[in-house]
Amino acid sequence: METVPPTTCGSLLRELQIIWDEIGENDSERDKMLLQLEQECLDIYRRKVERTRKYKADLLQQLAEAETEIAGIASALGEGFSSFSRGRGTLKEQVGAIKLILEELRSKKREKLKEFSEVQSQIVSLCSEIAGNGQSKSYVDPEINERDLTAKKLGELKLHLQELQTEKHLRLQRVNSNISLIHELSVVMSVDFLKTVSEVHPSLGDPKSGPSRCISNDTLAKLTGVIHSLKQSKQERLQKLKDLAKKLTDLWNLMDAPADERRRFDHVTRLMSSSVDEVSGKGCLGLDIIEQVEVEVERLNILKTSKMRELIFKRQTELEEIYRGVHMDIDGDAARKTLTSLIDSGTVNLSDLLSSMDDQVTEAKEQALSRKDILDKVEKWQFALQEEKWLDDYERDDKRYNAGRGAHKNLKRAEKGRVLVTKLPSMVENLAAKVKAWESERGITFSYEKLPLLHTLEKDAKLRLEREEDKRKSREQKRLQEQLASEQEALYGSKPIAKKPLGQNNTLLGTPGRRIGTPGRYGFSGSKDRRESVRGPNVIPVNYVALPKDDSASKGAA
Repeated sequence: METVPPTTCGSLLRELQIIWDEIGENDSERDKMLLQLEQECLDIYRRKVERTRKYKADLLQQLAEAETEIAGIASALGEGFSSFSRGRGTLKEQVGAIKLILEELRSKKREKLKEFSEVQSQIVSLCSEIAGNGQSKSYVDPEINERDLTAKKLGELKLHLQELQTEKHLRLQRVNSNISLIHELSVVMSVDFLKTVSEVHPSLGDPKSGPSRCISNDTLAKLTGVIHSLKQSKQERLQKLKDLAKKLTDLWNLMDAPADERRRFDHVTRLMSSSVDEVSGKGCLGLDIIEQVEVEVERLNILKTSKMRELIFKRQTELEEIYRGVHMDIDGDAARKTLTSLIDSGTVNLSDLLSSMDDQVTEAKEQALSRKDILDKVEKWQFALQEEKWLDDYERDDKRYNAGRGAHKNLKRAEKGRVLVTKLPSMVENLAAKVKAWESERGITFSYEKLPLLHTLEKDAKLRLEREEDKRKSREQKRLQEQLASEQEALYGSKPIAKKPLGQNNTLLGTPGRRIGTPGRYGFSGSKDRRESVRGPNVIPVNYVALPKDDSASKGAA
């Protein structure tokens, strides 16, 4: 197989010459055509040179653009390329080398953009959660500034992200704390917890939502408002139950309710001394509890109306017993008639009337307590008067010294009575002073058994003086009689005494009568009941006690 020689411009020109020779082309035409060929060749070379020059310019442009891009990326990444150079190779070699560097920087830029995008997305998401739906754009621009991808900028974004994450954590804690508080308040007041929090935001009612719960400003504000509303409702309910418990206790005390009936509402009455923060029992402030207590109070109010009359008269009886116990005058029948008239008229509030009776009972007790000291002294004074009366009767008994049953006890009682009777004047004086001080302090008269006690004491003192005067006159008369008898005895002699047969009561030979006058306001006054009428030798009883004559005592009394 022959090898075809390569086609060249010379071979083609020779072939053209041959063809022209065959054609018989003249020289002018040939020159013209050759000139045209040369021009065409020149145009082709010129176009080729232009294209080549343009290609070179493109390579230089590429190098310049690559250098600019490299500088921009390096500046955005914060990497320095001040020592960067194209090298000494051809333009293509330079372009190839710079493309490798550019690809490396572009890869780094993509990684940085990805890192920035992740951080920025988290920031946008957190800002959206914090601000609420549709408000994130006002907080963070979601576009990334590719001109600043430095580590410093990324650090600032990460720091901002950390701050937002911390704020989210704190907000989530506040949300959970508010939800827990709402749950506690809902349990105490028997409120639907899930419905309450779901009305604030649907995510709050889902126990599985966890960190995805809404933490926006609007949600926090609504939770705060719900808590305030629940706390206010709790305060109002507690106060209402306290008021109802107070009414319930008053009605129980008023009607003397049994312990079993009161025990049914212990969970309510215990709240009377509790503060709002101390009340945490499940359902203790529920509307059902309040309604239950209201029904019970209404029931007791109906019973109170029917029993009020009985309670009023019970207080009247108590008042009369207090007055009788301290010897105060009270017209019970008239008071009962007045109460009956008031109740039957229907013009008076029975509760007010009962309260008035309670006040009277309290006042009576206070007055009774103020009279106690004086009444104790009155009791001692009356006892001394009784002993004085008994002693008078005892001393008038001629047989008081006879040996018999109880004689020894009577002697002891008489001795004690005489000591007590001597204290009567001072006792009366002290008692009168006490009564006067009491009356001066209160501005009223101290009555005892419907009479002024001072009047009674003055009357007793006057009677005592009269008795003392009668006794003094009696002793004087008896002394004169004894003196007259002594003078007659001296003139006519003593009369013989007939002896009594054995077995009879030898009263005259027994213990002579010993009479001691009743002590008066000014002390003891002695007198002699009889004088010795037996002269000569007589048998003296073993229990004989010789007494001095009463002449000296009579003289002293006179």
